[in-house]
Amino acid sequence: MGFSPKLSDVLYPRWYDQIDCIAQQQDSKPVNVKNSPAGTDSGPLSDRVYARIVDALLRGEFTTGGKLPTEGELVARFGVSRATVREALARLRSDGVIESRRGSGSHVIRAPHPPVATTTLIKSLADIDRYYAFRSCVESGAAAAAAEFRSAEDLAAIRAAYDALAFSHNIGPAGIELDVRFHLALARSSHNAFFVSTIETSVAPIRQFMELAGSYGDGQDGSTEAAVNAEHLAIVVAVERQDAVQAAEAARQHVLNARRRIFEGTRLV
Repeated sequence: MGFSPKLSDVLYPRWYDQIDCIAQQQDSKPVNVKNSPAGTDSGPLSDRVYARIVDALLRGEFTTGGKLPTEGELVARFGVSRATVREALARLRSDGVIESRRGSGSHVIRAPHPPVATTTLIKSLADIDRYYAFRSCVESGAAAAAAEFRSAEDLAAIRAAYDALAFSHNIGPAGIELDVRFHLALARSSHNAFFVSTIETSVAPIRQFMELAGSYGDGQDGSTEAAVNAEHLAIVVAVERQDAVQAAEAARQHVLNARRRIFEGTRLV
């Protein structure tokens, strides 16, 4: 009798069932910023409201070209004064994220930039191992969520990114850039801004540095190219079938193989 593991068994066997992150990403609720637990918010109330609105924009709750809730609705949502809401909206206008139209409220004119993360430096072989463990968790989760939540448009973007990468033969800086675009297409298909911002600010830059310095610097032979393409295709097929478990496993195997290729392609001089 065959055994089909749960997504929790693939990613986080001990605590994933308690977290259930994929389900919870669809279940966010308004938060009274005055009553947020200690440590989760700091600074003036207007900064907290600003951060909450930015988070909602990054999650896609409010879309470019659409309207924000009225001042009164934001007051009720965050449990703050109208003056505090106006300060937060003024900061969003200053950032060029929204514009106010007389008699029509605040309209979103562009998405905000994700918070900038501090890059962790790679200083040792042990750090490389830690990096790939981190990457495995992030990219497996992103692939699983992409399989769960992707739209037809998302799938088309993933396939286009895969085709461009395969056509490039995965060689040199151009191939690395296309590889990053492929993994970002997966992350965006998860409809989870945290996957997107993590891969944009932490995973992609470090991977580019490491692979430029390692085996990708000398190009790939035919067997390596075929293996990489097959690994990427396995992820695409699982996402297309909306098989979250298989998508997570395919992404995990891809990251493990990428780690192996880095070590096998690094020269000790």
